[in-house]
Amino acid sequence: MELSTTGPNKRFEDIKHIDENGVEFWSAREMFPLFGYSTWQAFDDVVARAIKSAVNAGQIAENHFSQLTKMVEVGPNTKRQVKKRQSTKQYLRTIKA
Repeated sequence: MELSTTGPNKRFEDIKHIDENGVEFWSAREMFPLFGYSTWQAFDDVVARAIKSAVNAGQIAENHFSQLTKMVEVGPNTKRQVKKRQSTKQYLRTIKA
């Protein structure tokens, strides 16, 4: 399945990021509403299955997915870590399928 840069998939291009090496990637936290999920937690399960699918297909998951953490403010003078996942375009197709 090819993701178009126009029409309904234009929103994917709107949230695309490019790293310092020129590699395109998408943040799962920005993607989950585009896939129709109302919560990050439900979408995180889908991404976890896509990672397992990549491994089962003989791919090196770290080449297509990364998991990071970032600190977010949850109140005055209070922060906590949240999980942040990123995916390459190749595995966006796996998640979308």
